[in-house]
Amino acid sequence: MAAFVSSVSAAALAARLDPRRAWVMARWSIRGPLVVAATAAFSAGGGSGEEKRRQLVLYTKPGCCLCDGLEEKLHAALSLAGGPHSLPSVDLQVRDITGNPEWERLYQYEIPVLAKVLPDGTEETLPRLSPRLRVELIQKKIASAFEN
Repeated sequence: MAAFVSSVSAAALAARLDPRRAWVMARWSIRGPLVVAATAAFSAGGGSGEEKRRQLVLYTKPGCCLCDGLEEKLHAALSLAGGPHSLPSVDLQVRDITGNPEWERLYQYEIPVLAKVLPDGTEETLPRLSPRLRVELIQKKIASAFEN
């Protein structure tokens, strides 16, 4: 099954956030579309000769303030251009664990959980990232996770 993906502009995303969180979007000058997956099904995709995009998956659930904070920081880290750790070929997929009983069983007490999708389609859970970390540090940690 293919994932449903929508592009959300920074302005549209900031408009949906409450005023206390919208400042993050403005402060880090997020530009261009943000790729947000809105599905419970995921497909790693086939090789059509294009550059292979790296995938991150964030497991979350509604009403989780830690999840919301980390999601905002991840979007900012993925959009932050320049520097030694920029992540131009990384897509973030956000998965709501309440839509899948297996995810809920696995992650109900652990969210937010961040995983990278390996080339064979399996997932490797990454060490927990605090939403309080600076965007540059989150970007650096994600870059080092993909180097390993």
